[in-house]
Amino acid sequence: MNRISFISLLIILVSTSLPSNVFAADTSTASFSAARSILTESPSPGNSYAAGFSVVVTAPIFGDFSAAGGSITTAAPVDGDVLLLAGSLSSRAPIDGDLRAAGGSISIEKSIGGDLVALGLSVYDSGRARGSVFIAALNTVLANGASGPVTIYGNNISLAGDFGGDVTIVAAGRLALAPNTKIHGTLSYEAPETAIIPASASILGGVEYKNISYLPDAGTSRALAFMSVGFFLFVRILGALILAGLLAGLFPRLAEVITERIYTVRARSILLTTLLGFAVLVATPILLSLLVLTFVGIGVALLIFIAYALIVFLSLLYAGILIGSILARRYMRRTIVLWHDGVIGMLIFSLIALVPFVGLVIMLLLTAFSAGALLIVFFNFAFPREDQTIELV
Repeated sequence: MNRISFISLLIILVSTSLPSNVFAADTSTASFSAARSILTESPSPGNSYAAGFSVVVTAPIFGDFSAAGGSITTAAPVDGDVLLLAGSLSSRAPIDGDLRAAGGSISIEKSIGGDLVALGLSVYDSGRARGSVFIAALNTVLANGASGPVTIYGNNISLAGDFGGDVTIVAAGRLALAPNTKIHGTLSYEAPETAIIPASASILGGVEYKNISYLPDAGTSRALAFMSVGFFLFVRILGALILAGLLAGLFPRLAEVITERIYTVRARSILLTTLLGFAVLVATPILLSLLVLTFVGIGVALLIFIAYALIVFLSLLYAGILIGSILARRYMRRTIVLWHDGVIGMLIFSLIALVPFVGLVIMLLLTAFSAGALLIVFFNFAFPREDQTIELV
């Protein structure tokens, strides 16, 4: 049997909950009440409608009754159908028609002449519906059976009394039958474990059980793990592409300066720049661990940590921008860095990082070179020589 979500059940409940004559009712005999607290003490000759934070009915209603509020209590009989929407619902008097209720806590103490449809967090029914019963709730207790067929969706479900028709259960938790429970039809249920059925219980139509488990098996777990890792990588790469495109578009001159170090300096200078970046990336954590050992050095360590985190972050991004800039120079003969160069380069850089071992080495070298080049550029910008001016933007 297909499992129906609570949202689908709510749609079914709303679509079937309006009494058939709610729009065709004679408004001359209908009563309407809306207030913060409503106490109905006089009988209603026709349909009755109420809305408020607290609604209490103590006089008979000779038509349909519909109410919405925070707390609703019906302590007088209703000749027609009843529709209740509230946080807490209590039906303490007989209902000749159908009862349709949606709320947090639903309590039914007296008989229902028609069908029962209930949707809530908890449903307790000690009355007895002469028609069909449809309930969707986390915890459900039917303490006095039902005359018609019963369908229940929920977590923990308890049944007691005499059931005149088939009983269909879909339980995410446990299904339990009270002693001396009698089901004249078939008990068909889906649950993670077999129901608790005492020896005194009688099921004339037999039991149909289908084991369902809401925990994924090994194959499903691997598929979910793979999908989670794939989604994480996709989000990480997408974020890196956006940031690289923004940096390349907002600060193209900085990317051009870093790229020029590949083309205008000797191989020895490239190696020294890479070693400088590698030394900073490795030595800074060691320096931070030494500074935090002293009370005076904690403040200095905090400032250095912020600067270090910024350098690492920019180095990773500019490693990708560097790849895009090199490709633009080599294949498009263009020295100006555009935003899409950063996006393309970061995409290639991200794909390289996924390659085992070799990709990690390439990623480390590019990041170290970017870190060293950024440090040199920032130093020259902060302490420029008289014959040298560096533009970063």
